Amino acid sequence: LLYERHGEPAAVVQLKDLEVPKLGDCDVHVKMLAAPINPADINMIQGSYALLSPLPAVGGNEGVGEVLEVGRRVTALKPGDRVIPADAGLGTWRTRGVFPEEMLLKVPSDIPVLCAATLSVNPCTAFRLLADFESLAPGDSIIQNAANSGVGQAVIQIARASGIKTINVVRDRPDLPKLVERLMALGADHIITEEMLRKPEMKDIFKSIPRPRLALNCVGGKSTTEMLRHLQPKGTMVTYGGMAKQPVMVPVSAFIFRDMRLRGFWMTQWRKDHAQDQESVAAMMDALCQLIRRGQLTAPACTEVPLQDYRAALEASMKPFVSSKQILLL
Repeated sequence: LLYERHGEPAAVVQLKDLEVPKLGDCDVHVKMLAAPINPADINMIQGSYALLSPLPAVGGNEGVGEVLEVGRRVTALKPGDRVIPADAGLGTWRTRGVFPEEMLLKVPSDIPVLCAATLSVNPCTAFRLLADFESLAPGDSIIQNAANSGVGQAVIQIARASGIKTINVVRDRPDLPKLVERLMALGADHIITEEMLRKPEMKDIFKSIPRPRLALNCVGGKSTTEMLRHLQPKGTMVTYGGMAKQPVMVPVSAFIFRDMRLRGFWMTQWRKDHAQDQESVAAMMDALCQLIRRGQLTAPACTEVPLQDYRAALEASMKPFVSSKQILLL
């Protein structure tokens, strides 16, 4: 799926037949199996993301493929191995591709295809958000907005496996009871709407669990300011997305009297910073694959779409209140 200019995805993305490049000594020929449509993919096509691929570009930053053939200098991969992108910008919305070996990470073949296809962005982000900003212990709590997003669902499950309680904020919507049921099944402790953040009843939640030391923000605007109010003094709020397209507003008192820390996180930057630190990357992937094997981390709710129906999938992924990730089957 190729785009030659930036613009609305359904208008600029086209399905094209291209020649598969010749296999170099350090290259790997991959048959792609499945690739999701993520918000960052959409923003890249629109031209509004911090990382833009040179045009013409193939869409998709995430997905899973199977190795068909390897160049004669390739040592870490062999035909039949499953691989995912080592970094953003790979262009995963394609049936086949030839990539340099260092652009791929091997994943175990015994984890489900949809888990592998959605592994390199959201679960990694969730893992780092929980690990890198506050040292959390079993019994501690965190609060997050956009709890039904791919990252939100992964945060709920990884936190649950570590004994950390989650307070999950979602927007009010027509099918709220169904969403609440789904997030509870993943292991959410409390689910509240944005309106509830402002209500005195919030105090009841903190009778059974401590106030959170960590807030995860993917929305911005009013939702963020309200979440901050419930953090412990010296707590940290990490912003990793801005779905409301509104700035993060913080009362001065939160800084002066409660010493709040505001941080930012971008998975792509983390990967750049740790490009020479393969141990950290391997430890994270290993931990996530263990959780998947134990049934403690599942793929987000997915809708599987054949590649030729890509336009419908692009449009569906941009609708409000999307609770299901569109996955292109390649």
